Amino acid sequence: MQEKIPGTRWYRVIAPILITCIVSFMDRVNISFALPGGMDQDLAITSQMAGVVSGIFFIGYLFLQVPGGRIAVNGSGKRFIAWSLAAWMVVSIATGFVTNHYQLLALRFVLGISEGGMLPVVLTMVSNWFPEKELGRANAFVMMFAPLGGMFTAPISGYIINVLDWRWLFIIEGLLSAAVLLVWWLVIADRPEEARWLPAREKAYLLRELAREKAQHRQKAPLSKAPLKAVFRNSGLMKLVALNFFYQTGDYGYTLWLPSILKNLTGTNMAGVGLLAAIPFVATVLGIYAISWLSDRTGKRRLWVMVSLFCFAAALLASVVLHENVVAAYIALVVCGFFLKAATSPFWSIPGRIAAPEVAGSARGVINGLGNLGGFCGPYLVGIMTLLYSQNVAICWLAGSLVIAGIFTLLLPKECDINPSEPRRHMKDDRLMSAK
Repeated sequence: MQEKIPGTRWYRVIAPILITCIVSFMDRVNISFALPGGMDQDLAITSQMAGVVSGIFFIGYLFLQVPGGRIAVNGSGKRFIAWSLAAWMVVSIATGFVTNHYQLLALRFVLGISEGGMLPVVLTMVSNWFPEKELGRANAFVMMFAPLGGMFTAPISGYIINVLDWRWLFIIEGLLSAAVLLVWWLVIADRPEEARWLPAREKAYLLRELAREKAQHRQKAPLSKAPLKAVFRNSGLMKLVALNFFYQTGDYGYTLWLPSILKNLTGTNMAGVGLLAAIPFVATVLGIYAISWLSDRTGKRRLWVMVSLFCFAAALLASVVLHENVVAAYIALVVCGFFLKAATSPFWSIPGRIAAPEVAGSARGVINGLGNLGGFCGPYLVGIMTLLYSQNVAICWLAGSLVIAGIFTLLLPKECDINPSEPRRHMKDDRLMSAK
């Protein structure tokens, strides 16, 4: 018992990061409830414009990806996220007062900028706190922000719209950021060296393991100033960008149109839609945990990314084939939820394996920023295809995008996977950590 390594960082680092990411996700996707909840009528928004409004967030999202990653590596991710929280609080509240779709487009774009650096920053902060053998699980907990955000956003948004209206949705959820900002500033620390609350044994363990891993990476790739062009010269990282683009096309095409799909499928009111939309995100939590566990246990990062993407695509197609049977189609949408974010944990464990630590921070920003342009294409694609053909045709296109992403997984280098001998060298430490 005396040899157990304390797990303080699991709740002092992961918990505030997770809460912050949940609030960002709520502010990001509440538009998907506002549109069918009366915004489209009040602002005269067509399905094509709804796609642009939903997706333009990801154009702004691109701008701070690389700076955010660099700041997290060389400066303070804590301060960066604090300023981001303040910015997106103001933007979200202002969205509740828009009077036309031009104002809405501008605010959604600015919201994208204000949230843009968050994911590469928090992923880099997590890598500062967790050795590689724990990183998959740590990333999995962080990636729970999407399903947990969906679980909270769906019923809360549906209820607020039903009781008040869509304007109060943005105001109330925007105010949550103020409380989260206070928690973030008081609790989080950038690195183990800076955390006064960290037990001495845990600090010694982290500094030893992280230093050893950094030394191993430097043997493979000497320390450099890591110019941005080093990211674009890494073919493995560029394949991750392409994979993430097609993945996010399917991901956000599904996420941002799910309330509209459910409303058309069931004909229920927004409170009912909110409850129905929460169930797929419950399944998402299970999917993230299951795939991250399998990925960490086997070390086969590429395999589980590919399996998740292909199963997501298959479930989307099933929801179209079974659309005449409301219950069966809904079950298929819940299965979509299971695989919605399942690939994220093994996926975000890969950049640090195929790039030096000094490059990985910028790489996460490039992968997330360029890849998340798919977050614009997915909702816009659904809007256009729905306008020109039907919603079922749009869903089939999303499935096709996920299949392409799965094919890119086959092109990733073998270094993405963990060699079977690696985890065995640290089996004792793994058992000690699992005891916590």
